[in-house]
Amino acid sequence: MGTQCPNQSVPAWLPQAARLYLAHTEAGVSLRELARIEGCHPSTVMRQVRRVETRRDDPLIDDALTRLGGRAGASAPKKESPQMSPTTRPLPPAADEPAIDREALRLLRRLNEPGAFMAVARDMEKAAILRESADGQTTRTAVVDRSVAEAFALKDWIACRTRGRVTIYDISSAGRAAFKRLQAEEAERRDGFAEAQSPFAAQHRDWEVQKNARAERIRFNRAESPLAILARRKEKDGHPFLSHDLVAAGERLREDFEVAQLGPRVAQNWDRFLTGGDRGSFFGADGASGGSAAARDRVAAALRELGPGLGDVALRCCCFLEGLEQAEQRMGWSARSGKIVLRIALQRLKRHYETLGDRSGLIG
Repeated sequence: MGTQCPNQSVPAWLPQAARLYLAHTEAGVSLRELARIEGCHPSTVMRQVRRVETRRDDPLIDDALTRLGGRAGASAPKKESPQMSPTTRPLPPAADEPAIDREALRLLRRLNEPGAFMAVARDMEKAAILRESADGQTTRTAVVDRSVAEAFALKDWIACRTRGRVTIYDISSAGRAAFKRLQAEEAERRDGFAEAQSPFAAQHRDWEVQKNARAERIRFNRAESPLAILARRKEKDGHPFLSHDLVAAGERLREDFEVAQLGPRVAQNWDRFLTGGDRGSFFGADGASGGSAAARDRVAAALRELGPGLGDVALRCCCFLEGLEQAEQRMGWSARSGKIVLRIALQRLKRHYETLGDRSGLIG
């Protein structure tokens, strides 16, 4: 039975330990009373409350508990935090469960990539997921609402690595397990099941199978995209096969593509952008829109700019995460030609984004 703070409707996603902490510190419910409600020993409740209290030096957790505690209308004193000041900025509303569910799979997938981490600035309402390559170059791969990042921290999906004006977080073992579980649930829903049949068994597996626009099954490494693999390969002169700016252009397309899937029109017909398809107007006559309409427009414009062939390989490798060998076979290309075509596509894609400039729509 979950504990609810008096006069407070706490979010359904809030972990049990945080619920107990707020009930005790904000609503004034004694540890013995909480233990009676939960049907456990008071020492069990005390350990959970103390564990949450010791984590308040994490700025995300401190902000989240401050906001959730304020909703109770209580004025109990809180542990002083070095991140707080007399002129603390107004806090945005707490994330709701649909927002977390909508973003969790996309963001955890990004955090699970090699070299990925989340950076949270003290006075910013957005956090960024960055990925550092072997040569020290850093690429931004996603933008996160601060309230969603706070929920990730409370759920133990991310762990604080370093603190300061910019705090760095890494995905935790619990976050990796949640990522695999969410993947399994998504796959089961996509295959026609109402819910995942064995999500907790699937969280220990390493591979993902998905279908592209033509219902072709693609199996790929959950932690790496084809671009990340190619970026590690070296030319004869020792330079990487894909430069940092080309990888960034491909990741920019992938970010828009992932955001485009979050709107009301989830089942996008990207098949029209493959060779032989209609590359005209992306939307129908109704001009349907939604929260992801701008992202869909940006993906459509980029693929039209690339044209047949280049657009195909960019869509397959950057967005569907299809391997180069598989893409070559499906498109009837000779072996080892795909990486050359992909590099040309990324060069044109980079030029396309440079031409857009500030009109690209992404947050810097």
